[in-house]
Amino acid sequence: MTTFNDFGLHADINRALAAKDYTQPTPIQMQAIPPLMKGRDLCGIAQTGTGKTAGFSLPSIHHLITYPHKTNPRSCRMLVLAPTRELAAQIAQSCRDYGRFTKLRVSTVFGGVPINKQIRDLSQGVEILVATPGRLLDLIDQRALRLDDVEIFVLDEADQMMDMGFIHSLRRIAKLLPSRRQNLFFSATMPKEIAHLAEQFLEDPVTVSVTPQATTAEKIRQFSTFVEQKEKQALLHHVIKTSDIDRALIFTRTKHGADRVVRHLKGAGIEAYAIHGNKSQAQRTTALQAFRSGQVRLLVATDIAARGIDVSGVSHVINFEIPNVPEQYVHRIGRTARAGAEGIAISFVAPDERTYLRDIERVTRTKSEPMALPEGFNELVRNLPKPAAPPRDTGSKGRNPQRQRDDALAGRGEGNRGNGQPRGDRGPRRDGAADGQPQRKRRFRPRGGKVGAHKGAVKRVG
Repeated sequence: MTTFNDFGLHADINRALAAKDYTQPTPIQMQAIPPLMKGRDLCGIAQTGTGKTAGFSLPSIHHLITYPHKTNPRSCRMLVLAPTRELAAQIAQSCRDYGRFTKLRVSTVFGGVPINKQIRDLSQGVEILVATPGRLLDLIDQRALRLDDVEIFVLDEADQMMDMGFIHSLRRIAKLLPSRRQNLFFSATMPKEIAHLAEQFLEDPVTVSVTPQATTAEKIRQFSTFVEQKEKQALLHHVIKTSDIDRALIFTRTKHGADRVVRHLKGAGIEAYAIHGNKSQAQRTTALQAFRSGQVRLLVATDIAARGIDVSGVSHVINFEIPNVPEQYVHRIGRTARAGAEGIAISFVAPDERTYLRDIERVTRTKSEPMALPEGFNELVRNLPKPAAPPRDTGSKGRNPQRQRDDALAGRGEGNRGNGQPRGDRGPRRDGAADGQPQRKRRFRPRGGKVGAHKGAVKRVG
């Protein structure tokens, strides 16, 4: 039986693994670590929850310890790109855990938090930097970061990067990296577009794959219920009240849909949080911490969170709305049945979503079990509690001035302006108008006179 001690990792890494009670590597780790220890480029096809973070971070940390040298200011030795803030924070925490007995500095840069603090953190240089593409380019543009010292480059969740419209950012970042470096490329799926992107980053790579593309975990029981769109909320209340749920992730296609589901749940006295691109970083962190600690057992999310949430104990995934991309279904239900546990996935299918379900079953090569509507369902629909009142709109003054392009899903409900390009970090409009609205004309107010009066016709007061 292969153990982590068989890889020849640095003693400080083995101490950290022993402290976390990690002894036996996962299949992706057994395939990835040996060639990475030799400095090879790697292309990994693996779903989330397979242990790929340790698969690339352990040999990378080993390299940084084995070949130490002083890090230059405003630079890093290892760069990891992730599509979402949550995934970036998760990867960084794993690197800190594995390098806890070393002096390696790990830093994260992503949107939603003040950029000045990140500039200060990078001023002396760090060994490991985990970033989202938008904020990374902002720091480069401000000359707070340079990439010519990168020895190891990791691109995680490449297909999600493509879905979020980061392809142009990735190409720009690739031009800023040094030619001599080790490249690690990970993706849950490998369509032609992703394979072409991999060719731009990798040189003679080793390819590892632990599961067939777009398959679902064997320990997830999948159910589907055909229901009218307007009746889904009543069905959700019934499932929550009658199922043995430890923690449940509820997925919607849009941000407003997620907020609407939460308001209906709260109106029925059921506590839940929403997490999506319109939430500030503080709100997203609070929601995740409450969900992770068990303070709330329901988290309503859009697909932007499908790969950035690594929470143990998720017993149910509920697709309140079916994704129109089959691969997204795989990523959604992959939030349950992690680390060998079992899980349940339930999909609410409206009449206009049946085509989506057929596409999912064809791609995943599995059929979900039909689940009938409960007895007396019409009565449940009629007695559906009214939703809680929405939070008061604070307008443009309540918006985060560091709102990030990292959350931009071009034209897919999670984006900014639907043009496929990141929005960037801009402060609120000076005139207080919403983005995309014409600038308000400033009315002339003469000193001591009335608004709009001609300067020459002003009557002095007093």
